[in-house]
Order: sequence, then structure tokens, then C-alpha cells
Amino acid sequence: MRQIVLDTETTGLNARTGDRIIEIGGVEIVNRRLTGNNLHFYINPERDSDPGALAVHGLTTEFLRDKPKFAEIVDELRDYLQGAELIIHNAPFDLGFLEVEFSLLGLPSFREHYASCVDTLVQAKTMFPGKRNSLDALCDRFGVSNAHRTLHGALLDAELLAEVYLAMTRGQESLVIDMLGEPSSKSDVVSARPMVSFESMSLPVVAADADELSAHQAVLDDIDKAIKGTSVWRHEPPAPASSEAGGDSAVAQAA
Repeated sequence: MRQIVLDTETTGLNARTGDRIIEIGGVEIVNRRLTGNNLHFYINPERDSDPGALAVHGLTTEFLRDKPKFAEIVDELRDYLQGAELIIHNAPFDLGFLEVEFSLLGLPSFREHYASCVDTLVQAKTMFPGKRNSLDALCDRFGVSNAHRTLHGALLDAELLAEVYLAMTRGQESLVIDMLGEPSSKSDVVSARPMVSFESMSLPVVAADADELSAHQAVLDDIDKAIKGTSVWRHEPPAPASSEAGGDSAVAQAA
């Protein structure tokens, strides 16, 4: 699976009232591996940044004056994102700005150029309800160093978010079963659930394809790295003794 972690910086908070994109950063992940095939643009918005936004990103009008306009980078951006799953923190903000930029150029909707989108802010709120879920807070929570982040930058933030996303979705580091509410005995489980017969059903068997097997291998590699050893999922179960072997054993004992 090809994923692009995407972030933008803008002149302000509202694309509908004239604010523009001034920086875009993209980080490529393929099968849960950072490839190094990143994308980064500074963009001349042809207007000043609001004071509040300028305090966040520090990109002055003078610095951006000789940078390309959005129309000059849009083809390369489309080619880079084509068909990928986007990973964005607070996706409606960035997607809204990109839709406006595409509309200003008379281009088809930005939505047509990527496969799907994961909003890590929504994911984080589900995982950590009631807690702070800013990018900085998630970096602290997952042990991703952001000490070098003094101002917001699209590529830097995309690189940090990529590390956070991989940590958030690893999912196998701690297999903790919540026993609260579990039935007190096996008989309780049997009596509480209706019995279903599968004898008359024809259940399809779907084999993993090469991409899925590669992604599974990457997850196991991450687990091994985290535990500094070999995870239990890499151990083959012992082969059951065959009936023929059992028969030979019985004959030998009788003899």
C-alpha cells in the first residue's frame, strides 16, 4: 500500500476568504516503510500572511516572493499523490485549502487525485478521548522526538506525523485483554451465546496477496524491533503426530 503523509502551511485559517497555501510537505510510506521519496514546496501566495499565522510558521512575504506559484507546482503535486492514501492531521483543513487552490485554477476536484484519506486527529480522539491530541501531544505520547520543532513547517510536520502514525497503528506492541465483564466460566460463555451450525454453509477462503503478505511481514518486523527479540507469531506450531506414527509406537510398546 502506498500512503502519503501530507501537511500544508497557509497564510491564515480560511481558504474561502482568500487565504492561500504557502508550503506543502509530503512523506511517502510504502507497506509501512518510509521510502525517502518526499515532496516539498514553498509557494508564493501573492498576499501577506495574517500575523497569527506568521507567528506559527515564520514564512515571511519577502521569503516567499521568489517562490513558484501554486499553478507552477500543481502537476508535480498531482503526479506525486495520484492513487495514494493520504494521511493528514485534521484533514478537513488541508483538504479544504487544496480544493480551493484547484478550483482557482479551474481544475477538477482535488478529491479525484487520491484514493482515500486517514485523519489522524479523528483516530487520536478515538484512541485517547478527552486528552490533548495535537501533533506535539502525540509526539510526546508515542516518544517521537520533536525537540527540533520551534516553528511549524509542512515537511517537518509531515515527517513527525509519519512517525506518529506508524506508532499509532502498530497495534501489536501490547496485547492486553480487558477481563472486565468476561463470563466467569466456560459454561457461561456457551449458555450466553446462540449455537450456530456451519455445516451447511460454504465459506470462501481468501488468500493474502503479495502486498498483504509484505505488509504483514513489515508489522512483524516492527514488533521484533520493539521487543528486541522474536515475536510469538514467528514461531511455527509443532506438527501433530500422524496416526501412522502413533500406530508404530503402539506396536513397538506391545512388542
